[in-house]
Amino acid sequence: MPQIIIVTGEVVARPETAVEIRRLAMEHVARSRAEPGCISHDVHADLHDPLRLVFVERWADAAALKAHFAVPASRAFGRALAGLAAGAPSMQVYEAGLLAL
Repeated sequence: MPQIIIVTGEVVARPETAVEIRRLAMEHVARSRAEPGCISHDVHADLHDPLRLVFVERWADAAALKAHFAVPASRAFGRALAGLAAGAPSMQVYEAGLLAL
């Protein structure tokens, strides 16, 4: 059964950093979508908390995700996000099987 990797994450901006975090997030998403093995990469604003952004990514395999994490711009994004956030950003990684229905 084919497997894909799903990554979810979130960050809460400080009021004074919200615009910058959104700008950086959009750049990161656009860059990530162009990487080999990226099936989808999105960022969403929480309707209940406009300072909270949620990331949802799908990768073809673990190797593609590992390569994504090795991109210098991805590491720089993570460092910048951590410096602008109200608290520590979070991330979860899942391996999912695809069912033929």
